[in-house]
Amino acid sequence: MSECPFCRPGEPVLANALAYARFDLYPVAPGHLLLIPYRHVASYFDATEEEKRALWGLVEAGKALLDGKHGPQGYNLGVNVGAAAGQTVMHLHVHRIPRYAGDMPDPRGGVRGVIPERRVYGG
Repeated sequence: MSECPFCRPGEPVLANALAYARFDLYPVAPGHLLLIPYRHVASYFDATEEEKRALWGLVEAGKALLDGKHGPQGYNLGVNVGAAAGQTVMHLHVHRIPRYAGDMPDPRGGVRGVIPERRVYGG
């Protein structure tokens, strides 16, 4: 597990007993946070209930941090589970992606955009 980039928290921007938050090294928007359990677990569905609560606690704390630092107008939250869903680092992590008015021409559909032709309802 020494090659897992999330098993080395470095300097977290937020933390609790079971999880930490750090800024994504390849952000899709300013302030893109990753919320990561300390324990190496691949899937959200393999996390303990305590780890899940710790992660969602950081989702809340991350909002306050990012609202103050970046002032986004919205957020996307996402968890990729498995390679078919786009997971590339097999250590559970939750994306908290700030969204800004005008950051894309038509943001309707939000996370539905993982399948682009289905992003817009009725498409």
